[in-house]
Amino acid sequence: MKVAIVCDWLTNVGGAEKVLLEVHRLYPKAPIYTSKYSSRKINWFVDADVKTGWLQIFPACLRRFLGPLRQRWFSHLDLSEYDLIISVTGAEAKAVRATKPGAKHISYCHVPTQYYWQMYDEYVKNPGFGILNPFVRFFFKLLVKPLRKKDFEAAQRVDEFVTISEYAKGLIFKYYKREAIVIHPPVEIKDFRIQKVEPSSLNSYYITTSRQVNWKRLDLAVKACMKLDRELIVVGEGPEHKRLVKIAGNSKFVKFVPLVGKDELAEYLANARGYIFPSLEPFGIAPVEALAAGIPVIAFGEGGALDYVVEGKNGVLFEKQTVNSLMNAISKFEKMKFKREDIVKSAKGFGAERFDRDLKEFINEKTV
Repeated sequence: MKVAIVCDWLTNVGGAEKVLLEVHRLYPKAPIYTSKYSSRKINWFVDADVKTGWLQIFPACLRRFLGPLRQRWFSHLDLSEYDLIISVTGAEAKAVRATKPGAKHISYCHVPTQYYWQMYDEYVKNPGFGILNPFVRFFFKLLVKPLRKKDFEAAQRVDEFVTISEYAKGLIFKYYKREAIVIHPPVEIKDFRIQKVEPSSLNSYYITTSRQVNWKRLDLAVKACMKLDRELIVVGEGPEHKRLVKIAGNSKFVKFVPLVGKDELAEYLANARGYIFPSLEPFGIAPVEALAAGIPVIAFGEGGALDYVVEGKNGVLFEKQTVNSLMNAISKFEKMKFKREDIVKSAKGFGAERFDRDLKEFINEKTV
């Protein structure tokens, strides 16, 4: 088969990009079509044939303005020479068309386009454009109905949906009226195996690692740890960074660390007391990396976290995205005892080998 891979954009490092990288490893000769690519921001695909178009001329900072243009670009992309199209998407890349007779489009859909559907209210409340928020909010409200219509129509053209969790599967059915199978995303669990833990730093701090955007609710972790006088390390960067630093003020309990390599991150994780995961996400690769390092997770009790956090065995769940709810969970967590070997074992089913096997088997079944 002649295969093409399609993704929304390649401008930063994150969980979606880790999935794409594994699909690229499965099909190394397949070109990757995307709306915008920055090899400076993500250098994982230097060996790949990455193809962009006229959307590449727009600055990356305008990405959130470009949804309608991405819908048009992907839907008009000429992929008529390919037998199989694999889209790895959480936005508009699913709009591509498999036009060759007998060709298949399999979409590994992280979640329906969030700013059109399940996170629409949050997006309208805070679009993330500062002083331009009222302007963006006004026009987005005008455009959202036709954008939803086109997004829904694009989802109907997909031959098969694969997704990352039971939560995401439910959203795909709710908004697209389509069934999906769950193949959990690949986690490089071997890179986060238990490291040597220094006695002086054991259980000394909590940690969270994430792209710093408002819907990740990292502010809850910062505020809860400050109120409880607990040390927190926040690893990552993003548009929410300045606000988080402002919230922390001069607190001695919160430390911000920029993005680090795998070895350094594994060391940070292995020496942590627990991993705090306060966001509602369709999966969440970072907390599974923490489990692979033997660190229990304190997670918001909705979304993809329910696929891997088991109360009392490898972590604690909290009910509401509030500071008090998280504080109560931390207090509960500190009264519990966890077996490191059980925590590590709970992450083993999420490795890249399992992802490769399951995805290959599914694709072979659907393309015979």
